[in-house]
Amino acid sequence: MSDSLIANNKKAYFEYFIEDTFEAGVVLVGAEVKSVRSGGISLADSFVMIKNNEVYLKNAYIKPFEKTSSYAPEERRDRKLLLNKREIQKLNRAKQEKNYTIVPLKVYLKNNRVKLLIGLAKGKKLYDKKDSLKEKSQKRDIEQAIKNLRVI
Repeated sequence: MSDSLIANNKKAYFEYFIEDTFEAGVVLVGAEVKSVRSGGISLADSFVMIKNNEVYLKNAYIKPFEKTSSYAPEERRDRKLLLNKREIQKLNRAKQEKNYTIVPLKVYLKNNRVKLLIGLAKGKKLYDKKDSLKEKSQKRDIEQAIKNLRVI
C-alpha cells in the first residue's frame, strides 16, 4: 500500500495528547479531489463534529482548482467523513462521557482515495506544552551534537 502524505496538522500534536486514531474517507465533490492531490488543502483551524450520527470535517480549507470551468464548491464547506457505525459510536461515546476532542491529524492518499486520519484527543495544559517544547529542543540539541561528532 502506498500512502502519500498531502497535509499534516502539526498544531494538533502540540495542542493535544492523541489517545486513539481512526482512518476516515472524505466525501469530495467536483474538482476538489484534484485540488487535494496537488496539495491545496489546509487543516489549520479545522475540527471534526458529530451530528445525527454522521461525522463532518468542519472549517477545512480546500483551494478551488484553477483549471475547472464549471461548478466550484465553497472552500470551507462541511465535508462528510466515512466511518463505520461502531467507530462513530465509539467517537460519540468518548466525546460525551470523557470530554475528548476529535481533531483531524493528516490527509493522505491511500490506493488513490483521499483519507483523513482523525484522533481522539485530550487538551494539553500550558505546562504540558512547555514540556513538549523543552523535549523538542533537547532532541534537536542531541541530534546536532551527534552530527558534529560525525564531522570531526
